[in-house]
This record gives sequence, C-alpha cells and structure tokens, in this order.
Amino acid sequence: MLKSEVAKSIYETAHITGEFTLRSGQISNEYFDKYLFEAQPQLLAQIAKIMRDLIPADTEVLAGLEMGGIPVATALSIESNIHCAFVRKKAKEYGTCKLAEGADVNGKKVCVVEDVVTTGGQIIESVKELRNRGAIIDTVLCVIQRNEKATEILVKDNLTLKPAFTMEYIKEQVGVK
Repeated sequence: MLKSEVAKSIYETAHITGEFTLRSGQISNEYFDKYLFEAQPQLLAQIAKIMRDLIPADTEVLAGLEMGGIPVATALSIESNIHCAFVRKKAKEYGTCKLAEGADVNGKKVCVVEDVVTTGGQIIESVKELRNRGAIIDTVLCVIQRNEKATEILVKDNLTLKPAFTMEYIKEQVGVK
C-alpha cells in the first residue's frame, strides 16, 4: 500500500468532527480518534511498515507511551524485530512499581513511540522519567503530527520528532484543507 493510500485510510477510518478538547487544552473541531485506526490490524500493519524506516539504526528498545503509543510500538516491534517497552503515565504503586513494562530501558538506546502529537507535553514528561531510569533517548516517532510546533517544542528537550504523517499531508491526500 502506498503512503498516500495509508493516509487516506487513516482519514476515512479515524477522522471525526465536533468539538474536542485536546490534551494540550486546545479546542479543535476535528479529531483523529487514534483508537479507530489502531484497532484495524491491516491498517496498523501498514502504518508500522511506513514507520519502520524512521527508526534510528542504533535503537535497542521501542517505548510505546500509554495508551495510544502501545499498539503502535507493538506493531513496530513485530515489523522491526526490536524489543519494546510499555510506558505508563505514572509508575505503578503496587507490585513491581514500574514505569516501563516489558523490555528494560536502563542504559539502552530507546526510541519513543506515540500515536498523535500536538504539543508533545506527555512525551516530555515521559522522556524525563525514562531518562531518570537510565534510558538514552533522542528520537520520538509518531503516526500523526497535528501541529508543526511540536517539533520546536521537543527539540528544547533534545528530542527529534519523526512523524509518519502530518495532519497537512493526510488532508492533502483526501483533498481537504
């Protein structure tokens, strides 16, 4: 499947309209319900194939952020044969009390995986906690970058954002401005 066809499928599957408050606090009249495209195995597999080429060559662990980044990281792990970790927003307060489940991130070159990025606020918080646990992180992959300012925001924390798709690209493929 061509990248343009995947973009059209994402739009057709997950684009909804209404009034939505984003994690950043911004109000939007459109929303990409990531769970709708993440729940489609064939579409998620195509997204992972596109994203595989964005993974830095020295990556040892893919870290999917709770909750939407987890299925994307899992699909990427299958596609790339790189182990993955599942990162909570807050460390568990019982049992193992871990922030990241699955692959160990301590001392490892970790590539963070997220679904949709607007400002990168949760990414910055999660990366700080992962770095405190010994992870070496300089790259974040996402399926959709909603706002180009996210790149500028993340670079302040020494992070390079690599989106598979931008909102503009997806809209161009379906003829929407």
